Amino acid sequence: MNTHKNARLTVHGRALLVRRIREDGLRPIEAAQAMGVSPRTAYKWLSRYRAQGQAGLHERSSRPARCPHQLSAVTQQRIVALRRERRIYRAISGEVDVPVTTVARVLQRAGLNRLSVLDPAPPIQRYTHEAPGDLLHLDIKKLGRFKRPGHRMTGDRQAGRSRGAGWDYVHRAIDDHSRVSHATIWPKEKGVSAVAALIAALRYYRRLGVPFDRVLTDNGACYRSHVFAKACRRLGLKHRRTQPYRPRTNGKAERLIQTALHEWAYARAYENADQRAAHLPHWLHDYNWHRPHASLDYHTPISTLGIGVNKSPCSRNGFLSGGSKPAWFDTGDPALTSHVDINTAGLVAAERFIQISRGSGAGRQSLMNRHVASRTTRHLQVRIANIEAHEIHISFLK
Repeated sequence: MNTHKNARLTVHGRALLVRRIREDGLRPIEAAQAMGVSPRTAYKWLSRYRAQGQAGLHERSSRPARCPHQLSAVTQQRIVALRRERRIYRAISGEVDVPVTTVARVLQRAGLNRLSVLDPAPPIQRYTHEAPGDLLHLDIKKLGRFKRPGHRMTGDRQAGRSRGAGWDYVHRAIDDHSRVSHATIWPKEKGVSAVAALIAALRYYRRLGVPFDRVLTDNGACYRSHVFAKACRRLGLKHRRTQPYRPRTNGKAERLIQTALHEWAYARAYENADQRAAHLPHWLHDYNWHRPHASLDYHTPISTLGIGVNKSPCSRNGFLSGGSKPAWFDTGDPALTSHVDINTAGLVAAERFIQISRGSGAGRQSLMNRHVASRTTRHLQVRIANIEAHEIHISFLK
């Protein structure tokens, strides 16, 4: 039943009106006064009850019995057929000789009011590797630094400007199977930064007992650099890249970036970029250990590794805090001696390669001469001229 908001009578009220007239012996005008309606309304429902019984007390359709100008079914089918030929509204209107508004109503009822419906999106191909460590997704998100809350929070584009503040590059990693994530913030987007972020991620996952065999990245310049390729070879990792213009291949990393933006970067008003960076480790801990994940049947990512919430790894998770030296860069890290299937010698060699790359002048030449004879770093030797030409340095690690 669909009655308007000012209706005095419903189906039950109409039945009561008729019952008072037929059974209680009230006159129609008296029953109408008691129900708060006009006598004409009382006579109307009484006559309908006498003609149709209880069914006559329900609303009737307001649709006319006949409509001489109604569009025929054949014409409607022709409009739909022309639309499937990718015709626009005015072309169809001129073809079938009906107004454009009529064509629009017919196509809207048929669900063809937009041409994009005729080209449906390709089916989504979802995949998940069978075990943790089979594939590590890597990606980078560029975030602007700021010295004060910006217009997103204040609404004032003039007062919220932070000219010359620079950029933060968030290097993100996520395990394909468990969705356990890791992230570090660096002030550059070069190959050496990508290698440093990769080593930090491998150390974090190794403390969880997860070694990796392959990494998947996009075609960014830092991932196509010789430094990143050599580091992957030393770490025993097979590097795969997505097809150009197909970010959906690395969709887990893309989804992680969107989640981080909504729940971390833009979730609250930070005083400055350093405060935002300091909050990243706390958000990642909540994401990995406490936040339910829809693709995991609303379990936490860490639960897929069989680790309890109270068995969190050590707090030295490799996050860059301010301008200090990252904890994972210490050569005395006890995680180096953990018995997992990862090329530990290759990891140390990659770190030494970064130290060589960040040096300058005589210091860099001394490091090259000292480590070129080592078997683990022999094929990582590069020419000093090549390093200087490409300006490979990570002075922010000092």
